[in-house]
Amino acid sequence: MPRETFDRELRRLQDEVLLLGSLVEQAALDAVDGLRRRDVQTARRVYLGDQVINDKRFAIENAVLVLIATQQPMAHDLRTLAAILEVITELERMGDYCKGIALITIRLGNQEIDIPGRDFTRMAELGVDMLHRALSAFVNDDAEAARKIPPDDDLIDELYKKTTRHLIDVMVANKDIIDRANLVMWVCHNLERFGDRVTNICERTIFIATGELLELETSDDEIKLLSPEE
Repeated sequence: MPRETFDRELRRLQDEVLLLGSLVEQAALDAVDGLRRRDVQTARRVYLGDQVINDKRFAIENAVLVLIATQQPMAHDLRTLAAILEVITELERMGDYCKGIALITIRLGNQEIDIPGRDFTRMAELGVDMLHRALSAFVNDDAEAARKIPPDDDLIDELYKKTTRHLIDVMVANKDIIDRANLVMWVCHNLERFGDRVTNICERTIFIATGELLELETSDDEIKLLSPEE
């Protein structure tokens, strides 16, 4: 395969990654909007749409493996293709978080429970903004931009703490809704992990640009070390 053809195929793969990212971004916003409005139809659409995300991820993975097998790329090109495999895995997992939120909306139905919808919406918006910038940095090999994104995850973490404290208070005040509040607690968890996955994408961007695989830290990482890994 001539270099021009390889470069064209690589750009196509990067465009497909951006498309996959846009599907995940929209799923996150729709999932939280569906929960906030208790809109089961929107939740079902997000839930079923996860299959499109999965299919897109597998199509990209197959194309990357074919390119590696047929071209045996070296150095920077190989790092890029390997990183694409990692990034689409992160995106697929983020899509699963959105699907999980949609399932919670479906399970809750119209049952009474105080949902911190404004905070959830803000968490989703922050996560989507981080993801959008992280993918732009990824396809542009912009390590400097990638380094600037993970600290924003602290904002999501603060909202995570706020919403979990609120839900704990709700459970203490009314033990009859503990099961429902626990479901909503998983929404907090999924949105918090969404931000963490973006940080992983930033790490891969730096890996492409420099060949160095770093673990980027946020100011909240010391606290996270006290919790078992997912």
